[in-house]
Amino acid sequence: MTGRFITVEGIEGVGKTTNIDFIHRQLLAAGREVLLTREPGGTPLAEAIRGLLLDPEYTGMDACCELQLVFAARAEHLARVIRPALAQGKWVLCDRFTDATYAYQGGGRGIETSIIAALETLVQGDFRPDLTLLLDVPVAVGLARAGKRGALDRFEQEQVDFFDRVRLCYLDMAREHPARYRVIDAAQPLERVQQELAAVLTNFLQHS
Repeated sequence: MTGRFITVEGIEGVGKTTNIDFIHRQLLAAGREVLLTREPGGTPLAEAIRGLLLDPEYTGMDACCELQLVFAARAEHLARVIRPALAQGKWVLCDRFTDATYAYQGGGRGIETSIIAALETLVQGDFRPDLTLLLDVPVAVGLARAGKRGALDRFEQEQVDFFDRVRLCYLDMAREHPARYRVIDAAQPLERVQQELAAVLTNFLQHS
């Protein structure tokens, strides 16, 4: 039996860490064996690439270089972690995946969607998430929250207009893929956010 692949997306400050922990606990309570992972990252090599991508020392990195580093990490992650876990019947819960690439490198950096799609096909074939949970907040809210966490990484240091483009790209993708996406208003009180997440997960579990 093949497992299910769930991804959680959103700009900085949407509460991914807190809510991924909640989703994880919900899936475990439903009796699923769950692997929790993240992108970029998930393997020693992919985590090393993550370090390069987030390091403020590399501010100004060429967008094409950034894009290819993201997909290099993803190829390793898929081969070493995600695909083997799914083949074993585990459910994989991933903090960001390729939709983040469309949003950040496409929407944010302005790289043509066709270029990202070509790399997506090369690395993933027709592999896509079974469910994508988009935690959405206005950019000003997200950045205010992120700023309270301490030192900012290379992406968190971007300007507001960058994150406006990222958020709009996410919302566009949600409209384009309604069967896969569920958008959660993460500006609500946490209790309400998690009630909505629980409802989505209950429905998904009933049909999986």
